[in-house]
Amino acid sequence: MNKELQDKKIVIAGSQKTEEMAEIIERRGGTPIVRSLQGVTDSDPAEVEDDVKRFIEQGADWFIFTTGIGFEAMYQAAERLQAVQAFEDRLRETKIACRGYKTNAFLKRSGIHPVVCDDDGTIASMIDKLQVFDFSNQRVWIQLHGELSTQLFQFIESKGGMNAEAVLPYRYHAPERETLAAITDELIREEVDAVCFTTRVQVNYLFDYAREKGREDEVKSVFERGVLAAAVGKVTAEALREEGIERIIVPEKERMGAMIVEIAHYYERQGGVVSAD
Repeated sequence: MNKELQDKKIVIAGSQKTEEMAEIIERRGGTPIVRSLQGVTDSDPAEVEDDVKRFIEQGADWFIFTTGIGFEAMYQAAERLQAVQAFEDRLRETKIACRGYKTNAFLKRSGIHPVVCDDDGTIASMIDKLQVFDFSNQRVWIQLHGELSTQLFQFIESKGGMNAEAVLPYRYHAPERETLAAITDELIREEVDAVCFTTRVQVNYLFDYAREKGREDEVKSVFERGVLAAAVGKVTAEALREEGIERIIVPEKERMGAMIVEIAHYYERQGGVVSAD
């Protein structure tokens, strides 16, 4: 097969499925370098179980799920409580909104069909679809993905009669300072060829560190000149554009494997293909 990534060093900025991504890169001849720019910390299991218990007891008018991993964490808590049936029954009585295909897939496995589902994968697009509904005096549970986004906060603020309650089955935590220093140096010295970003927060952590160290312009320049920025989907790509990066590879399907294939195709178009048996 063609080794489109021969002699290419590809940074993996994520913290999940890094071994799978590394294997795909290696199969195409590249060298994977893991520089995890985000960590995910599970909340105290007892706290998630308490949230599930309260939801089963009290119910809600709406439940807004923003990530598949968040729904899965609550489902697993229901399993530990031996209350899956009660949890699913409550969800079926509730209007459901969700963001992204992964979240929708998790819900459908439990036979839950959302009233609103945003295939675009962005919080902003989901909120646009929710604007047509009346949330006056509605009890709304919102599963957050690590933090309350600006768009969600503004949405809640604009619906004065909404009784909103946030659930955080997991939180993001900052990467190691040594990791941030290493990838910043590697970028500026152009020792790597591409960086695979899989979430918005990875982009935020990198550029916040670069600004702190007075190296923001250098990092931006590298991405525009030599190092390729790859985003797993629209949300991550939007974060890069907000930082002034326009030279971005984004796969049509929001999959990690598809992102690496797109990087390989990019280098293939550049004419740097080396054939192998």
